[in-house]
Amino acid sequence: MKLRFTEKADKDYAGLPVVIRKAFGKQLRFLLANRGHPSLHAKKYSEALDVWQGNTGLALLFQNRGR
Repeated sequence: MKLRFTEKADKDYAGLPVVIRKAFGKQLRFLLANRGHPSLHAKKYSEALDVWQGNTGLALLFQNRGR
């Protein structure tokens, strides 16, 4: 899986306190290793678009592309 963020997400991330960025980074590593990791609480958001949502301490939507 590759991660790609919108320009707004990059800008918002840069404005976060360091402690939150570190926690978010940890959750992203879980996402990359295993979308089903229990701490992500991942579930299908849109069946038609294959979009998922998960909890990383911040709102997160992710989509499978190029399967």
